[in-house]
Amino acid sequence: MIDLNDLLEQVWPMATQQAIPTESVSLNAALGRVLAQDVLSNLNVPQHDNSGMDGYAVRCADIQPSRLFRVSQRVPAGVSPQPLQPGTVARIFTGAPIPPGADSVVMQEDVVVNDDGSVTFSGLPQSGQWIRRAGEDIASGQVVLSQGTRLDAIHVGLLASIGVPTVSVNRRLKVGVMVTGSELQSPGQALQPGQIYNSNEYVWCGLLEAMHADVRSVGIVPDNFEATCAALESLADCDAVISSGGVSVGEEDHVKPAIEKVGQLRSWKVAMKPGKPIAFGHINRQDGGQSWFFGLPGNPVSSAVAFQLIVKPFLSLLEGQGHAEVDWRLRVRKVQAAFSWSAPDTRREEFLRAEVQSDEASLFENQSSGVLTSLARSSGLIRLAKGQVVHPGDWVDYVSYQDLMK
Repeated sequence: MIDLNDLLEQVWPMATQQAIPTESVSLNAALGRVLAQDVLSNLNVPQHDNSGMDGYAVRCADIQPSRLFRVSQRVPAGVSPQPLQPGTVARIFTGAPIPPGADSVVMQEDVVVNDDGSVTFSGLPQSGQWIRRAGEDIASGQVVLSQGTRLDAIHVGLLASIGVPTVSVNRRLKVGVMVTGSELQSPGQALQPGQIYNSNEYVWCGLLEAMHADVRSVGIVPDNFEATCAALESLADCDAVISSGGVSVGEEDHVKPAIEKVGQLRSWKVAMKPGKPIAFGHINRQDGGQSWFFGLPGNPVSSAVAFQLIVKPFLSLLEGQGHAEVDWRLRVRKVQAAFSWSAPDTRREEFLRAEVQSDEASLFENQSSGVLTSLARSSGLIRLAKGQVVHPGDWVDYVSYQDLMK
C-alpha cells in the first residue's frame, strides 16, 4: 500500500503537465471559472479623492468655531466639482469628488445649518478626515486577481469595479462519470432482490457541477469486462474520467483489467480508511492524447471521501488553480475530541466523520463506509495517523467539507 501523502505528491503534479485551452468570457459567465492570466487594473479605484460621508468639504485653515460659512456649491456623486472658493464650504455627499482646494470633510451630524443656509462648525476638523484617497483600494497597474484564481461573486464584482467586461479563463473541464455494478438500480425504478440504488453518480455529478465542470455521465455499467471497456473508451475524449466500483480484486471487479487494456494503471492501493482500493491511470485517445482516470471504491462514503481528498484537488490543478489554493492539507486545523477512539487501524490512516462546534468534535455514531448519512450529518473529517488512539480532550486534526471543496 502507498501512503496518502506519497500518493498525492506523485499524482497531483501530473495535473500540471498538460495545459487546458483558454477562452474569453463575459463577466456574466465568469462565475466559477479559473483565470488564465493575471488581471491588471487600468485605473485607480477610487479614481478621485472622494468623500466617505455626507457632510461638508472644507479647507481646514479657514475653519473657526462658531463662524458662519456660506455654502458655495453642492456636490453629489457623479458631478465634477468647482474649486472651493476661499472662506466657503461645499455641501458634499458620499462618493462625490473632493473639490480642489478642500482638504477635509466634516460629517453632517457635526454641522449646524442656520436659517439663512449658512453653516457653523463646533470643532476643528483634521486634515484628510473622511476623505477616501484616489487609488487607495486599487492602484492603476496593480494586479487585481492572479492567474489560477477561481472566480467567486466578489471576484466578479471586483473585475466590474475596474471596468473589465471580459476575462480570459481556462476552458471548463470535461469530466466523464461511470458507476459499475450489476446490483445498481436508478432512483425511481423498483428494486429487484439484491439491488441497491445508485447514489455515487449523483454525489459526484453534484460535486463536479459545484466546480463548474462539464459533466458527462454514462450512468450504470454492468459488471462485465466488455461493457467496462466500451464505457471507458466512450469517455476517452474527456479531460478526466471517474468510475466507482470494480477496482478491487474480486472476480466481478473489471475496471482494473479494463484500464490496463485501454490505457495504463499508475497506482492501486492507498493506506487510508475509508477508501483503500483506488485506481489511478489514464485512458489512451485515438489522437494520441490521454484522459486521466480515477477508479474509486463502490461504497458511497469511501468514494465521496476519496473524491474530496484526491480527485477534486487534482481536477482543480488540471483546470489551472494554484497548489496553495487546492491543497486541503494546508487548511487542516486542530479541534478537541469529545470522543474516544481506542481501536485504531494500525496499517492505514483514518478519516472519521465528525460534527465540529466551537472547536469540539463529536463523531457520527456509525463510521461504516457504506453509511452515507455519516457524511450528511457531519461537518468534516478527523484525520488520524496510523495507530492513533484518541481520548476525550485530545487535540486532533480536522478539515471541514467546506474547506475541502474550496
